[in-house]
Amino acid sequence: METKARICPRCQAAQKQMSNGKHKSGSQKVICGVCKKTYTENAKTRAYPKEVREQALKLLLAGMSGRRVGQLLGFSKANAYNWCKHIKKL
Repeated sequence: METKARICPRCQAAQKQMSNGKHKSGSQKVICGVCKKTYTENAKTRAYPKEVREQALKLLLAGMSGRRVGQLLGFSKANAYNWCKHIKKL
Protein backbone atom coordinates (compact mmCIF):
# COMPACT_ATOMS: atom_id res chain seq x y z
CA MET A 1 0.00 0.00 0.00
CA GLU A 2 1.44 3.33 -1.06
CA THR A 3 1.53 6.08 1.59
CA LYS A 4 1.30 9.75 0.78
CA ALA A 5 4.17 11.90 2.05
CA ARG A 6 3.12 14.20 4.88
CA ILE A 7 4.25 17.81 4.62
CA CYS A 8 4.15 20.22 7.56
CA PRO A 9 1.97 23.30 6.82
CA ARG A 10 4.28 25.55 8.88
CA CYS A 11 7.85 24.59 7.90
CA GLN A 12 7.15 22.52 4.74
CA ALA A 13 9.33 19.67 6.06
CA ALA A 14 8.58 16.19 4.70
CA GLN A 15 10.77 14.28 7.18
CA LYS A 16 9.97 13.57 10.86
CA GLN A 17 6.17 13.68 10.44
CA MET A 18 4.80 11.41 13.17
CA SER A 19 1.30 10.21 13.99
CA ASN A 20 -0.04 11.85 17.13
CA GLY A 21 -3.37 10.15 17.85
CA LYS A 22 -6.79 10.74 16.33
CA HIS A 23 -9.59 13.24 16.74
CA LYS A 24 -13.03 12.12 17.92
CA SER A 25 -14.16 12.32 14.31
CA GLY A 26 -11.51 9.79 13.29
CA SER A 27 -9.12 12.17 11.50
CA GLN A 28 -5.42 11.44 11.98
CA LYS A 29 -3.44 14.01 13.97
CA VAL A 30 0.21 14.53 12.99
CA ILE A 31 3.09 16.28 14.76
CA CYS A 32 6.10 17.70 12.96
CA GLY A 33 9.37 16.61 14.57
CA VAL A 34 11.14 19.67 13.14
CA CYS A 35 8.97 22.61 14.29
CA LYS A 36 6.63 20.74 16.71
CA LYS A 37 3.49 21.92 14.90
CA THR A 38 0.45 19.68 15.41
CA TYR A 39 -1.91 19.49 12.44
CA THR A 40 -4.67 17.29 11.07
CA GLU A 41 -4.16 15.19 8.00
CA ASN A 42 -7.22 15.26 5.68
CA ALA A 43 -9.34 17.34 8.08
CA LYS A 44 -13.08 16.79 7.83
CA THR A 45 -15.30 19.80 7.28
CA ARG A 46 -18.39 20.35 9.36
CA ALA A 47 -20.03 22.96 7.16
CA TYR A 48 -23.41 22.49 5.56
CA PRO A 49 -23.47 22.41 1.76
CA LYS A 50 -23.99 25.75 0.03
CA GLU A 51 -27.28 24.56 -1.49
CA VAL A 52 -28.77 23.86 1.96
CA ARG A 53 -27.73 27.28 3.23
CA GLU A 54 -29.22 29.02 0.19
CA GLN A 55 -32.48 27.11 0.57
CA ALA A 56 -32.67 28.05 4.27
CA LEU A 57 -32.12 31.73 3.45
CA LYS A 58 -34.85 31.66 0.80
CA LEU A 59 -37.30 30.12 3.26
CA LEU A 60 -36.42 32.66 5.96
CA LEU A 61 -36.78 35.59 3.59
CA ALA A 62 -40.13 34.18 2.41
CA GLY A 63 -41.44 34.54 5.97
CA MET A 64 -41.01 31.05 7.41
CA SER A 65 -39.87 30.89 11.04
CA GLY A 66 -36.32 29.86 11.85
CA ARG A 67 -37.59 26.98 13.93
CA ARG A 68 -39.64 25.58 11.04
CA VAL A 69 -36.74 26.01 8.59
CA GLY A 70 -34.52 24.06 10.97
CA GLN A 71 -37.08 21.28 11.27
CA LEU A 72 -37.50 20.98 7.50
CA LEU A 73 -33.80 20.98 6.66
CA GLY A 74 -32.47 19.15 9.72
CA PHE A 75 -30.49 21.72 11.73
CA SER A 76 -31.01 24.19 14.56
CA LYS A 77 -32.84 27.49 14.20
CA ALA A 78 -29.69 29.28 15.42
CA ASN A 79 -27.84 28.20 12.27
CA ALA A 80 -30.52 29.68 10.04
CA TYR A 81 -30.55 32.98 11.96
CA ASN A 82 -26.75 33.22 11.93
CA TRP A 83 -26.61 32.67 8.15
CA CYS A 84 -29.27 35.33 7.67
CA LYS A 85 -27.33 37.82 9.84
CA HIS A 86 -24.16 37.10 7.88
CA ILE A 87 -25.92 37.84 4.56
CA LYS A 88 -27.37 41.10 5.93
CA LYS A 89 -23.83 42.28 6.82
CA LEU A 90 -22.71 41.88 3.18
